[in-house]
Amino acid sequence: MDALKKVYEGAGFKNVQTYIQSGNVVFRAKKTELPGLEIKIAETIWNKTKFEVPVIVKELADLKEVLAHNPFLKNREADIRFLHVTFLSDWPSKENISKINGDYKPDEFVLNGKNIYLFCPDGYGRTKLNNNFFENKLKLSATTRNWKTISQLVNIAESTG
Repeated sequence: MDALKKVYEGAGFKNVQTYIQSGNVVFRAKKTELPGLEIKIAETIWNKTKFEVPVIVKELADLKEVLAHNPFLKNREADIRFLHVTFLSDWPSKENISKINGDYKPDEFVLNGKNIYLFCPDGYGRTKLNNNFFENKLKLSATTRNWKTISQLVNIAESTG
């Protein structure tokens, strides 16, 4: 993660912080940099490491919105250990959305734009609703984070000012 942090700092980003060993990076960028930011980061990582990785960037406001609107926390108590969000690289097509409809009990999901809220009571490691499932069906890149990680990323972003 130190190498990843240095890649971001070398690309000119400010207040770069990483969280756990799964590619979570919190940083500051100018609003004008937002268009094309994912491509810039992916190209920078490739140029420095020769690793091709999909990059999904979320603004602090997006993450706060995710935390505020989890459908599995409304009208019932859900153990946050079983809550995850899959972030999609783009909006899925209606045609591809139809490919994910089905019953995956005991697991549940709710698609909301470019986010998929997951409730996996037997644990994320046992669900069929993983990144590969959504990437294959929706034909998009995806990355999933547990509820604790999303909360920590928000805390880090807020504290770095």
